[in-house]
Amino acid sequence: MFINLKKLLCLISLFFCGLFALQAQAQSYPNKPIKIVVGFSPGGGPDISARVIGQKMTDKWGQPVVVENRPGAGANIATQVVATSKPDGYTLLSVSNAFAIAPAIYSKLPFDTIKDLEGVTLTATGSALVLVSPNLKVNSIAELIALAKKDPGKYSYSSAGIGSGSHFAVEILKAKTGTDFLHVPTKGIPEGITEVLSGRVDFFISPYASAINMVRDGRAKAIAITSLQRGKEFPNLPTVAENVPGYKWEFWYGLIAPANTPKDILLQIAQEVKRINEFADVKERYAGLGLEPVSNTPSEFDKMIKAEVNEFTRIAKAAKITAE
Repeated sequence: MFINLKKLLCLISLFFCGLFALQAQAQSYPNKPIKIVVGFSPGGGPDISARVIGQKMTDKWGQPVVVENRPGAGANIATQVVATSKPDGYTLLSVSNAFAIAPAIYSKLPFDTIKDLEGVTLTATGSALVLVSPNLKVNSIAELIALAKKDPGKYSYSSAGIGSGSHFAVEILKAKTGTDFLHVPTKGIPEGITEVLSGRVDFFISPYASAINMVRDGRAKAIAITSLQRGKEFPNLPTVAENVPGYKWEFWYGLIAPANTPKDILLQIAQEVKRINEFADVKERYAGLGLEPVSNTPSEFDKMIKAEVNEFTRIAKAAKITAE
């Protein structure tokens, strides 16, 4: 009995030592530079949000927050880097919808989206713009749909790649309208926009932030916005839903950490993002790019990601989308 009691006391002691160690780690976080990995080239939503947040974190914590761009393989290269990193809060991943799309279009990944990584918080959300070729004589989604129904498969759209958000945005449109378009995948969002501006393809559903400056100066023509409400900057630009009831496409961005990162650290980062998103200059910066600062808790973000994975898997199966 004495021996069992002694073992029990040792186990209790070890438990509390571990608990105190985790608390001490969280209280001292951060005490060295933090790296935010981005799976895309500079300039896109994940990159912009990482840099906005990273600079504010540096100002508050006094530790450098470095953004590292590791584009390639639909952001899977960057995701694997973070999935295999030490779960201590010093290596994070800035993600977009592509993070939840990957398990829907790849039968094999070098990581498990749900088991090897966990959510920290959303950072921002944003709508998209439907850009059309200067050669395409349409001024509305209704006219584009009419052309597609008259000549199925004749009209083309570019995307940032097979299984990208811009690809899924059109697949949802096709499903809701019974239309068919020719898919022309490219290497990324800038390339997708270039294909439209050159007239080589007919349209592209672009993240607002990536196209808005071109629309402002007249280099690109937008015929609709994918949010449920019209945007403040262009109130005369209709939503897709005004012609296609129920249609909505939203790009979202957030931070991800390796699985088993201490919960206190995840919550500390999430709370810091929430604080940063309240800054007037951050709201102004995002607003100019058609983005809205948004944050949530690690558990809420995890639930959202699981729901998104399920939805994208359903869409991918119905449209027979695969990246392999």
